[in-house]
Amino acid sequence: MKKRLLAAFMAAVTAAALLAGCSSTTHVTKTTESGTESGAGASGKYAMILSSDEDNSADALAAQGFTKIMEQEGKTYEIVRPGSNAASDQLKAIKRLTEEGAACIAISPVDADSVSDALKDAMKSGIDVCSFDNAANVKSRELQISQTSTDKIAQTFMEAVYDLSGGAGDWAILSESSTSSSQNEWISALKEEMKDDRYSDLTMMEVAYGDGAYQKSYDQTKALLTSYPDLKVLLVPTTTAIEAACQCIEDLGSNVKVTGFGLPSAMQSYVGDDKVCPYFYLWNPVSLGELTAWVSIDLASGSDLTGAEGDMFTAGDLGSFKVQTASDDGTEIVLGDPYRFDASNIGDWVDQF
Repeated sequence: MKKRLLAAFMAAVTAAALLAGCSSTTHVTKTTESGTESGAGASGKYAMILSSDEDNSADALAAQGFTKIMEQEGKTYEIVRPGSNAASDQLKAIKRLTEEGAACIAISPVDADSVSDALKDAMKSGIDVCSFDNAANVKSRELQISQTSTDKIAQTFMEAVYDLSGGAGDWAILSESSTSSSQNEWISALKEEMKDDRYSDLTMMEVAYGDGAYQKSYDQTKALLTSYPDLKVLLVPTTTAIEAACQCIEDLGSNVKVTGFGLPSAMQSYVGDDKVCPYFYLWNPVSLGELTAWVSIDLASGSDLTGAEGDMFTAGDLGSFKVQTASDDGTEIVLGDPYRFDASNIGDWVDQF
């Protein structure tokens, strides 16, 4: 799986770069606090509603992957990037797309509860709905597209905390936001994983939230280091905060080690055995966008993919996937295992994402 995903990543990045240089008549919209900036939508289009604006590189890369497949398949599509009032903007976009009669809505909800009723209304009107990254509530989606399994993330991160702490001591989490469904699931799974006797000498001190903002993430890191002077490891399971955490720790001259999810382009200067972040992880954000596009097309086409457990599904060059039960008792398709970046390989990826 790992080799297949890495190969697909390279192909996706190359294609996305080519597409970026071409003119396109595809309807692409940015949603902001004040509404929608560009013209009327097209009935039957495929929509991808991101969880944040263009400053989130992981979201931007997922949008590239989605765009590549939609262009390749000749579909009309829309990328919705919410502004500073993200939950409200997502809600407005869902209602508008429902009125327009979209073919499928793929969403990474900022607050799953706040958009649940609107997504249910979209489904009642005949629009297919899937979620990616952050999961929509079970009854307001047909299928979730996950980067990797929740259990695998918990196991990977706990082993990293164990390794970087020497198997004992205080550690903390800097998360994205308290309403992020994926972050909350990962943290819950981490707490379950901690019950293993192997981790009995590790103490999780606090879960702090940076709300997807660099400065707040920096400030929260500083507060954690002040509150817990014996802290050994800071786990940051979000690409929007890990760079800020590393910079703060370097500025303060702390010996705390950082790991989590990050982007090679943002993390290269912080990575190394003698640096603040010995290693970190990530899924393939471009492939996540591609997989989301394939799921959207197949759901709306009335093919064999229904979102039911056991459904088999082929996503172009990404290969075959099987729908499985998710941790929230809904169903999901899982992209693959987390990929580890360290000093030995980060240079190979820094120009890619």
